[in-house]
Amino acid sequence: MRTVCLALSLLLLPHRLFAAVGCDLNDPDRDVARLFPGSTGYKTDYLSIKDRGGAALLARVESRLGDKFQGLYETMDVPYTVYTVMKGQDVLGYIHGVNQKGTYGGIQVFLALDPTGVIKGFYFQKLTSRFGKQLRSPEFGRQFIGLSLKDFPPAGYPDLKNPVPEAQKDFRAALRGVKKNLILMDEFVFGRTK
Repeated sequence: MRTVCLALSLLLLPHRLFAAVGCDLNDPDRDVARLFPGSTGYKTDYLSIKDRGGAALLARVESRLGDKFQGLYETMDVPYTVYTVMKGQDVLGYIHGVNQKGTYGGIQVFLALDPTGVIKGFYFQKLTSRFGKQLRSPEFGRQFIGLSLKDFPPAGYPDLKNPVPEAQKDFRAALRGVKKNLILMDEFVFGRTK
């Protein structure tokens, strides 16, 4: 019997390896308090392109992004976790992260947004890069503060300073992750579709 169970487990393993990969905060209680001092709580919603609009939504998101979704991190059924941060009954803002492919592996780009979609915090929860120290620098992250989706042109990105010219691919991945994050929040939370 054990042999049969082991064999079945091994047969099912490849399917689990290729399941959609979401992006959650490692420590939501700590991160919410750090990003939103004075908050009194938060609620968590799990959303996906598949459940919120399917192929039509995916086409719209890709059009707004300016390229196609691809790979394990960008399928219609990827679960996106949106943290709505509260102070009493009032919404203080949102925290949302996305996975993005970098040079040496996955990058997790998290944004803290005010209730209108303006960036008030940016950070990498995960960043596999030879130049991770420079890309994680406060100076790099501060460039995103105050930006919103309107600052990202349809065919590109805002003119931000790359702290490491040799890390151009990871720099571009970070910009794409921020833009993708803002577009998904526009679609999922703010109900703006253009």
